[in-house]
Amino acid sequence: MTPRVRFAPSPTGYLHVGGARTALYNWLFVRSQGGTMILRSDDTDEQRSTPEFAADILDSMRWLGLDWDEGIDVGGPHGEYRQSGRLERYQEVADQLVEDGSAYSSFATPEQLDAFRNEARAAGTAPSYDGRFDVDQDAARARIAAGERPTIRFKVRRPGKTSFHDVVRGEVTFEHNQVDDFVILRSDRTPTYHLASTVDDVDYGITNVIRGEDLLSSTPKHILLTEAMGAEPAQYAHLSLLMGPDGRKLSKRHGHTAISAYREAGYLPEALVNYLALLGWNPGDDETVLPLADMVERFDLGTVSKNPAVFDTDKLEWMNGVYIRELDPGDFVEAVLPSIEASLDRPLTLGDRVRLDAIAPHVQERTKLLTEAADQVEFLLVDEVTFDEASWSKVMTKPGVVDILDAALERLAALEVWDVEAIEDTLRAMIAALEIGAGKGFQPIRVAVSGSTVSPPLFESLEALGQDESIDRLNRARAAVS
Repeated sequence: MTPRVRFAPSPTGYLHVGGARTALYNWLFVRSQGGTMILRSDDTDEQRSTPEFAADILDSMRWLGLDWDEGIDVGGPHGEYRQSGRLERYQEVADQLVEDGSAYSSFATPEQLDAFRNEARAAGTAPSYDGRFDVDQDAARARIAAGERPTIRFKVRRPGKTSFHDVVRGEVTFEHNQVDDFVILRSDRTPTYHLASTVDDVDYGITNVIRGEDLLSSTPKHILLTEAMGAEPAQYAHLSLLMGPDGRKLSKRHGHTAISAYREAGYLPEALVNYLALLGWNPGDDETVLPLADMVERFDLGTVSKNPAVFDTDKLEWMNGVYIRELDPGDFVEAVLPSIEASLDRPLTLGDRVRLDAIAPHVQERTKLLTEAADQVEFLLVDEVTFDEASWSKVMTKPGVVDILDAALERLAALEVWDVEAIEDTLRAMIAALEIGAGKGFQPIRVAVSGSTVSPPLFESLEALGQDESIDRLNRARAAVS
């Protein structure tokens, strides 16, 4: 059977890295198998679902390069791919399960359920509700006719067990005395996650369910529901959760969790996808940097680890730097342009672009995040540089700085050719004549033209800045030192 998988996020929050990895593994699996990727929205939680979150999920998926064949914004043979538009279908299935005897109308009160669970815990037995407070179907119909509004619970057969082969975790068995007669339809006739998700999987012909291990305990419920609907259960694969470097479940305490936050922070989608793919899967040959096409060719869901994976932003940042350095220089400029213009609060002029294009390859070599480029090149794009106080105090207050600036002014002003080679030759000749090292001789010039001790390579920066502007900045710094 041609594989059909689904990624089914709830629009109750931004797409986070854990959800993105789940989407990626679904995508890699189905692309490697020539199957169908479906994107649906589990949006039955009306109070918490928002259009903003829904839009973020779509935008983030597209930014990551994870397309889908059926579903939201694409359509398909099943028409509706948002659960909020399928409520009647879920109610129809629930009512049919009641008629079949696979489910029942439940009038158990919260007080009764609490008392039952407390007694079970005290006795050391499983606190799994077994329908003991409920009535037969005829009595239930009479109470409903009198105006009562019950929940509908699925009737779990006991004794019994549900076993299945999990592609990641191996053989898994749940004893039915550990499984509640679980609610599938609330008293207001809205479906629970268990019902809506299972009905969708059956109706859409899902063959493989790849999701987080936090849903592992829900799987026997979904299998029992599927079988009660007369369908064949999907094959399941439950992915380990992502952990922070401290060994705790990944959360906001560890930094960004939303994909959009990484996009805004200056990460490339290719780097983020590459890193997420390796959080539980090894392509072999000790490779870490792998194009998406190669991942598709090599991906094997059966080799995914069941052990928790650590999300380490330092490693992600390193990988992002690798991808940035592999960009074509022109593509690098286009990628950093939005953050540079945002930092300057204006669009770049033609002259700005000439300077930026000249220095970009040197900035690219030392950039790990696209947003870092703005600070590195800002000195080239402003009319008057602002001196960093720490850099000024560290460099420009030392003895001999006046002599260095005077010598640099004299030599650089005399240059007839303004290029990197000529600038480097004359400044190295200058420090030789002054009998000082490169650090002592070049740092005052760097601070004078860039405002900081940290900047792109000095000779390339001077070339990009131009001779007249370089001389003007050296003169301003010389006057400030005096």
